[in-house]
Amino acid sequence: QAKECNGVKAPIDTSKPNPNEVEFDNLYLDMNGIIHPCTHPEDKPAPKNEDEMMVAIFEYIDRIFNIVRPRRLLYMAIDGVAPRAKMNQQRSRRFRASKEGMEAAEEKQKIRQEILAKGGILPPEEVKERFDSNCITPGTEFMDNLAKCLRYYIADRLNSDPGWKNLTVILSDASAPGEGEHKIMDYIRRQRAQPNHDPNTHHCLCGADADLIMLGLATHEPNFTIIREEFKPNKPKPCGLCNQMGHEVKDCQGLPREKQGKHDQFADSLPIAEQEFIFIRLCVLREYLERELTMASLPFTFDFERSVDDWVFMCFFVGNDFLPHLPSLEIREGAIDRLVNIYKNVVHKTGGYLTESGFVNLQRVQMIMLAVGEVEDSIFKKRKDDDDNFKRRQKEKRKRMKRDQPSFIPGGQFSPQALGNRSSPQAISNPRQAAFEMRMHDRQNSTTSSSPNTSLTSDGSPSLAGGIKRKAEDSDSEPEPEDNIRLWETGWKQRYYKNKFDVDASDEKFRRKVVQSYVEGLCWVLRYYYQGCASWNWYYPFHYAPFASDFEGIADMPSDFEKGSKPFKPLEQLMGVFPAASGNFLPPTWRKLMTDPESSIIDFYPEDFAIDLNGKKYAWQGVALLPFVDERRLRAALEEVYPDLTPEESRRNSLGGDVLFVGKHHPLCDFIVEQYKTKNTEVVDIPPELCYGIQGKLTLNENAVLPDQTVESPVPMLRDLAQNSAVSISFKDPQFDEDFVFKAIVLPGAKKPAPVLKPGDWEKTNNDGRPWRPQLGFNRDRKPVHLDQSAFRTLGHTMPRERGMPGMYANAVPLGTYGSPYARPLLSGQQQIPKLLSNLRPQESWRGPTPLFQQTPQRTAGAAPLLAWNRMLQAQNQYQPSQYQGLGGPMSYPQRPEDRMDRGRQV
Repeated sequence: QAKECNGVKAPIDTSKPNPNEVEFDNLYLDMNGIIHPCTHPEDKPAPKNEDEMMVAIFEYIDRIFNIVRPRRLLYMAIDGVAPRAKMNQQRSRRFRASKEGMEAAEEKQKIRQEILAKGGILPPEEVKERFDSNCITPGTEFMDNLAKCLRYYIADRLNSDPGWKNLTVILSDASAPGEGEHKIMDYIRRQRAQPNHDPNTHHCLCGADADLIMLGLATHEPNFTIIREEFKPNKPKPCGLCNQMGHEVKDCQGLPREKQGKHDQFADSLPIAEQEFIFIRLCVLREYLERELTMASLPFTFDFERSVDDWVFMCFFVGNDFLPHLPSLEIREGAIDRLVNIYKNVVHKTGGYLTESGFVNLQRVQMIMLAVGEVEDSIFKKRKDDDDNFKRRQKEKRKRMKRDQPSFIPGGQFSPQALGNRSSPQAISNPRQAAFEMRMHDRQNSTTSSSPNTSLTSDGSPSLAGGIKRKAEDSDSEPEPEDNIRLWETGWKQRYYKNKFDVDASDEKFRRKVVQSYVEGLCWVLRYYYQGCASWNWYYPFHYAPFASDFEGIADMPSDFEKGSKPFKPLEQLMGVFPAASGNFLPPTWRKLMTDPESSIIDFYPEDFAIDLNGKKYAWQGVALLPFVDERRLRAALEEVYPDLTPEESRRNSLGGDVLFVGKHHPLCDFIVEQYKTKNTEVVDIPPELCYGIQGKLTLNENAVLPDQTVESPVPMLRDLAQNSAVSISFKDPQFDEDFVFKAIVLPGAKKPAPVLKPGDWEKTNNDGRPWRPQLGFNRDRKPVHLDQSAFRTLGHTMPRERGMPGMYANAVPLGTYGSPYARPLLSGQQQIPKLLSNLRPQESWRGPTPLFQQTPQRTAGAAPLLAWNRMLQAQNQYQPSQYQGLGGPMSYPQRPEDRMDRGRQV
């Protein structure tokens, strides 16, 4: 964490050894997982404008970089145009987001009017345009601006941050086709196939999607780690109407705001906790899988790597971004365990593995699926029994609580606490609201108990007009969505096909067509994970999946895909995934095709659509029944409006590529600068010895960042880079023949990480009943340092007892050291955002650490831990001005490649 003093954050020297006791080589950022929480956060106030959004994205990347500290490569990948198979899911998400956003706004306005009519007090309504998150799609002006901002950010960091000094940075923006995580995987696959690739490279991928775990396993790299935000449920959110904590919009009463603090100094502050991150170490997951999947007495040689590929393939059956999950396989019901058990029982008969390097053996898959089909009926009946038992237990619990409940108990924040509870009580927030709710509850109880047949009139007096109607939430059973399929009853297959597909189950030809499409999908998805996109045009043309018992005779089904298919262009994809409500991101004549009743494709953009809960309870779990886009009809309609595009829109509608950036200290910098000096228009290969073994093709970039040329800031509140020394050039991954197969194997020379798990880790209850908590750092044997009582007494004398008073950390960053002289002059009424740290440091004072290739290898694994007191004193002096006057001297980061093989084994 960066230390802050007087509103200014002291920069962290990321060139120093990683405090997590591990060194990473490559960091990959799945940027869409960063863009969304920065532009429309759920747990803090949203940015006021696009400029603040960009700064928030910069700060998020800085935070991840400070934790991971890559030494070779930073790869930023933004989602480009996706394959057609993914566009169906994107279309469903965007239509839902638009529908839910409008419904929420209408509901909020309705409740607001009701509260004001009753005399409630609400702050004036902000005249603020709602941020439409649908703009985070390739082809929009927002994504184009984001690419410009990231180019500026990269150049700024390469000029001023010591940790970026020898780093290669690749930016794959939204103009480069492909999903972000799959562009990253494609890069890794193609580098692995090069002779200069280091098989012991330590990869770190940032992203929250579960499929990143599968993709990481599919690389078969021994050192692969995922970093993601730690999920913390039930974070407090302010009410959308009165901005007070402690209740939601639907429960708002419009009460006056409580004074926050003695002088109301915390009136506009929200309790914001710093986001924490966790590492998922795939080498540890591989240890668990090896124990789980190892099988004895096989009729063929056991190969753990092949069994991992089969496990990844089987996980597709319980759900992925491209196919609906099979009705009998629910992940929350232990479907993965069920599949593994069936796999281990059937694999003796299959004669081999289900997959090989991304290609499926359908004859063997058929045996697995029919084995699942044999127990399908019992799965549905058990699901119904479990559901009924759960409802019965809930009903009994409600009755028991109602019977044992006293006449009145103060609730919420004032509810009684059990004796001996170790957790400290929470601070009271919004007590007036809580007191009002208790009064109303007590009043209602007393009224109903005095006369069961009376009800309250508008002025609160009893009325004999009739009894109060019992609300649904007060009843013993909640209203359940109607289930017409009844999978637990005989005839479930007939009802399923009739209800979901509107065909008779006896229509063998149609069922065969559904199964064939699903089998094609399984082959397409596995190929996508292991070889890249097999077809940009293929998609699953149904909303629902077939049953496992329908997978008969799939062994002879074709699983080839058309070659030479091309992705959509960005604006064409927008027309395929956007609802009419987001049409403002499209050119006017294109937008008209979404709303004009005479449009030939108006049926693609329904204003309302049904959501089939499909046995689930909540709308977000259901299936959005949207019409599929007919590609031929869409292209025919767009041909008429293509001439209306402006030059700027035509540029945004073109497909681009990746851009590589290096700083002046990077060995590749002079080579790239020479290409620009000679104006070499030919494609040149990267000399791998100058770039840590990275290979690819370079071509001159029209909008390149060049040394000694000013890099203009696209964000008005950040200054231009007047003395730039970074350089950029277009980059393309190594190219292979279309029929080339990337082998899913561990590369020769790769060292298997030392085992991490201990015998107790195999047990499910290995934590003595305590809740599981992640360990700090990669060394599970690290001994925490404790202060003795004398140290605490010393701290008590030294540290201030009240917040806000100057203490021993007050001099960490002297004022003016990283101050405003280096910031761009502000326009009238504009505020400086001081958090973009490198902008607060002079460029010309760059004297960073010794380059990696000049360093002497040093080991830090066996170093004695600093005493806590010494750590504190060191932290006090860590960011003095002299620190950036000369950071020279050998670093503790081990040098490549001689010492690299033993590095990182201390896990």
